[in-house]
Amino acid sequence: MKIVDLVCAPGRTGFFFDDQKAIKMGAKSNGAAYVGAPATPGFKSIRQAGESISVLLVLEDGQIAHGDCAAVQYSGAGGRDPLFLAEEFIPVIEKYIKPAIVGKEADNFRQLAKEMEAITVDGKRLHTAIRYGVSQALLDAVAKAHKKLICEEVADEYGLTVSEEMVPIFTQSGDNRYENSDKMIMKGAQILPHALINNVETKLGKDGSILKEYVAWLRDRIQELRPTEDYTPIMHIDVYGTIGQAFGDDNFVGMADYIADLEQIAKPFKLRIEGPMDAGEREKQMLCMKGLREEMDKRGINVELVADEWCNTLEDVIYFCDNKAGHMAQIKTPDLGGINNTIEAVLYCKEHGFGAYQGGTCNETNRSAEVCVECAMATKPDQILAKPGMGVDEGYMIVYNEMSRILALRAAKH
Repeated sequence: MKIVDLVCAPGRTGFFFDDQKAIKMGAKSNGAAYVGAPATPGFKSIRQAGESISVLLVLEDGQIAHGDCAAVQYSGAGGRDPLFLAEEFIPVIEKYIKPAIVGKEADNFRQLAKEMEAITVDGKRLHTAIRYGVSQALLDAVAKAHKKLICEEVADEYGLTVSEEMVPIFTQSGDNRYENSDKMIMKGAQILPHALINNVETKLGKDGSILKEYVAWLRDRIQELRPTEDYTPIMHIDVYGTIGQAFGDDNFVGMADYIADLEQIAKPFKLRIEGPMDAGEREKQMLCMKGLREEMDKRGINVELVADEWCNTLEDVIYFCDNKAGHMAQIKTPDLGGINNTIEAVLYCKEHGFGAYQGGTCNETNRSAEVCVECAMATKPDQILAKPGMGVDEGYMIVYNEMSRILALRAAKH
């Protein structure tokens, strides 16, 4: 089945691009916006509308395969590619990707993805967002050519079996960490709430007291609102390096003391802390995550550390995994480029006893989320992010319903 055309359509994402550096420096919010000048190159304002590009591949029998190019909310931060704007990158896709793909047989996703990932412009790889969206479309094209669900195509090409149950869903609250947590609890989300703790003074507290108060509130709120008595979600809180800011990035004893306090407050619920510090570059971040994990493991602190900042690419995930820099990696799907790299990252973590969190960003689209779900149902990560958006309802619905459809369709076949 040949690919006979490639069409691009500019789109919106489920959230915004945010200048993380400016926010960490103390930019004040004004309603949904932020006040002040941006600090990251490429940004025209601290918060600006998220953009995407739909890549539509026309097959020779008239079927349309679809993937969406999207980049993370905090583009340009933590070693990531710069801001992704549709007007700037549609011409790149049409000039470099279209001639390389049109006319190809949609017969083997892994080979097509490998060829696409190898394309360079002026000696540089294509933006991660382009590789992300084009690879989704290629995967969809091969699945359609073979008359399979996307998850079935992934399973067949990688020697896997499709899950017969849902992958646990992780929901994120954004700044509305109280009301949105209520939504998560009432809907029975298995992992919650992310909480967006990205400022020491206003969200963590200089001594960590603000986050302690929030964890205590969340613990009580789960017990008050839980839909069934046996509902025991995992608390997963992203602190964006603020614990390191408050206690010292390499002060493993001080950070471990604080995290041990959080563990006790969270009981009876299990706790995960994502991004405890941001050491400013990859090797130092790995060493800090490794050092903190070792300190916590030595003391029997039963909190999982999740690597995020500076753990962006497939190579980064392998690096953090091999060095046991934390207990789990967030596999931030747009940052890895081709969706094939997400598949490989999940499988590598599972093979090497490292937690696999197939994440992403609120700043994606419904389509990229659906394709991510299809991949997760084949690779079976420990958890998958509800995305896009920060409103809980929409992202949870998209991810939950895609998994439900897969299970129903596969059950109907047997």
